Amino acid sequence: MPIIKFIKEKKEIEVPQGANLRKAALEAGINLYQGINGFGASINKVFNCHGLGQCGMCRVLITKGMENASPMGAMEKFKFRVPVPDPMAALAYVGHEQTMRLACYTEVNGDVEVQTGPEIDLFGENFFS
Repeated sequence: MPIIKFIKEKKEIEVPQGANLRKAALEAGINLYQGINGFGASINKVFNCHGLGQCGMCRVLITKGMENASPMGAMEKFKFRVPVPDPMAALAYVGHEQTMRLACYTEVNGDVEVQTGPEIDLFGENFFS
């Protein structure tokens, strides 16, 4: 059975093959809705799309095992490129195009390491390039 390792939380969970990353994280008590660099985390726990892939707030970085995650679908690609209703999803995607995913759309098919609530660097080298 695949193991998901949450880096910030220092927690590992075992999940069945093909498990949804968002559901597995929430069942394990992991907060996926951490806001913008930590700001607004308590509000985001309530005001999110509840796994429908519309808000972009459950974005995560898969630091290891990207090949063990399901491929990115059209709706997920669209969400990262269109900054409505959450422009931060599109901003966070810049510079992380190969590793950024929405947890609600990601199926886990093998061992992965996940960073929840990736920070947005508006002044980084990739933002204005």
